[in-house]
Amino acid sequence: MDTIAVINCRLRNIRKEYGSAVPGRQKGKVIIMKYAIIGAGGTGGILGFYMTKAGRDVTLIARGRHLAAMQEKGLAVEKMWDGTTETIPVKATDMEHYDEQPDVVLVCVKGYSLEETIPFIQRVAKPSTIVIPVLNIYGTGAKMQEQLPKLLVTDGCIYVSANIKEPGVLIQHGRILRVVYGARNMSSQKVTVKGAHSEEIMDTLKNIKKDFDDSGIDGVLSENIQRDALEKFSYVSPIGAAGLYYHATAADFQREGEQREAFKTMIREIAALAEAMGVPFERNMVEVNLNILSTLAPEATTSMQRDVMEGKDSEIDGLVYEVVRMGGRYHVPVPMYAKVAEKLREQ
Repeated sequence: MDTIAVINCRLRNIRKEYGSAVPGRQKGKVIIMKYAIIGAGGTGGILGFYMTKAGRDVTLIARGRHLAAMQEKGLAVEKMWDGTTETIPVKATDMEHYDEQPDVVLVCVKGYSLEETIPFIQRVAKPSTIVIPVLNIYGTGAKMQEQLPKLLVTDGCIYVSANIKEPGVLIQHGRILRVVYGARNMSSQKVTVKGAHSEEIMDTLKNIKKDFDDSGIDGVLSENIQRDALEKFSYVSPIGAAGLYYHATAADFQREGEQREAFKTMIREIAALAEAMGVPFERNMVEVNLNILSTLAPEATTSMQRDVMEGKDSEIDGLVYEVVRMGGRYHVPVPMYAKVAEKLREQ
């Protein structure tokens, strides 16, 4: 039995057990939703792995050798904290051959690849499709909403540390796996789902949370996604910037020293920006981010570090240089970021 047949058989078994829907909150039922995940690396691949394993209807959109390996052998995840590896069959295809209409599109690509997702989403989406960008770059959802005015595009972010080890194989560096998402301002987003009002949109967003939670993913439906996304940015941007600046691994930041202090300083600079932007943090993000850091394998690095070291396109503009620009726009000094940006531009 090939990979697609295995997945379809699993979905048929779910529907046979529950009927056309699973008991839930919306009029007594929660519809089994169809997900398309654009990108199958350390973000999209990890989400697709756990959601598929939990029986959700997920298709990974990928390309190249990674796609070929998943289609032939399935998707494997190696867990660094216990040394185990698990392989499962997944549905995977490329943009050209995807012919379904998803209820939810999770956009899990790097910022520099975002533009090429727009025509694909426009082709496959139905009016009720919800788009959730799960990127490192702050403000991605608002930018995508301008390009997809007929759809609801939320904001979103993810807490995970993982990457492609080799085609068809992901390596997950730590246990943390959390997706935070939500509409920026429900009253200002003039988009309805299935002709519904905001209450039914929220029901759909809650069903997505249930699918995350049932898949072992901590799904957080945010009431203030601007703040929550900026909180995530206060981790991924400093750790990526400092990692590049010092050529450091997680171990260098897990112990006291110059690298750790630089990481903390940049978190505080992001917090000052958040205050100036009108979305002040309600938690001590230095403590929060140090706790996240403590869960990683000592040898872990960031995707931006790996991309730069391998000479690939990277998110350095959105994660480092943009912070310096934001400092100028909001009249907030960001001296550590300026120092890092200056050095990185020279390299």
